[in-house]
Amino acid sequence: MPASNMRKTIATRLVESKVTVPHFYLEIEVDAGPLLALRAQVNEAFGESAKVSVNDFILKASAHALRRVPAVNSSWMGTSIQQHAAANVSFAVAIEDGLITPVVFNAHAKSLFQISQEAKALGAKAKAKKLQPNEFTGGTFCVSNLGMFGIQRFHAIINPPNGAILGVGTTVKKPVVNEKDEIVVGHRMALTLSCDHRVVDGAVGAQFLSALKEILEKPLLILG
Repeated sequence: MPASNMRKTIATRLVESKVTVPHFYLEIEVDAGPLLALRAQVNEAFGESAKVSVNDFILKASAHALRRVPAVNSSWMGTSIQQHAAANVSFAVAIEDGLITPVVFNAHAKSLFQISQEAKALGAKAKAKKLQPNEFTGGTFCVSNLGMFGIQRFHAIINPPNGAILGVGTTVKKPVVNEKDEIVVGHRMALTLSCDHRVVDGAVGAQFLSALKEILEKPLLILG
């Protein structure tokens, strides 16, 4: 079966990324209970007019974490590192013959509801193959979420010139030990950060994941 032009482009870029970009991976587990509870409350209160997804929270939280640890919001330029002022967060969308990454520009300056509406519109255009080039280029960080397929964790391939990409797994119920040393049912989500070691060192990537974990576990901070 002949490859489409999109599949050829994806193949070329992914091989280039794995061959030329020194990947390393960091993983952290997040207590998703507060996020799920807040999302349920928001969706019940506002209904279909302002329904938000878990991925909307992750996009918003990622933008906040990039502002806290700006070194992750960077690109390798050959002889220098470009640190981006804006958190332009892209997200992977599966389409018929591949995938595409529409961008939410200036996500750090947008509310959760603005990001949600924009992501829905971009996702619909992506599936209809109506995205314009300026809508899927210019991202500085990418989120790839396979949680809806039941995948618990995975290592995503970096999309150059981004310095990192976040792999998001599904939320799993499991026994956890709470602050009172009691074993209770917890909702845990695994996040895996793929880093370009030319740009992001281990400690920097760990700081980013720590910031992201704190934000997601206190989601009221990003509700606006």
